[in-house]
Amino acid sequence: MSRTMSKKHLLAGLAAAGVLGVGIAAPTVAFAEDATPSPSASSSADQGTDRQQQKADRQGEFAEALAKELGVPTEKVTAALEKLREQRKADRLERPSAEDRQAALKDRLAQAVKDGKLTQEQADAITKAAEAGVFPGPGGRGHHGGEGMTGR
Repeated sequence: MSRTMSKKHLLAGLAAAGVLGVGIAAPTVAFAEDATPSPSASSSADQGTDRQQQKADRQGEFAEALAKELGVPTEKVTAALEKLREQRKADRLERPSAEDRQAALKDRLAQAVKDGKLTQEQADAITKAAEAGVFPGPGGRGHHGGEGMTGR
């Protein structure tokens, strides 16, 4: 039993297809225009230098305001702040090297294979991915610290 499509239904279907096409194409075109780099965009190196300069400026302004409030020379406040920064820097724990982190990962994977939690093939794949830089390092995006994400 064959039905012929009425002219109304045909036009309604074509209109719906047109609206759908425009709905898909418009955001795609807009995204493509946004993705093209503009000549006025500054490089990341320039932004890093700008941030460092802004930080230095803020620290200088803070030292001046603090010196004025305490009634002491700005140089004395700046020297005291620098001394405190150096002390805090010395108190921080040193991060393990990349080689130390790789060795620790291999030890944990070997233990997981021994415990039956992973196969040797899985451990090898994880090691290969880590050596290729697939996983973020400490402080990198996605890092949650600790021995994994078991504490969630």
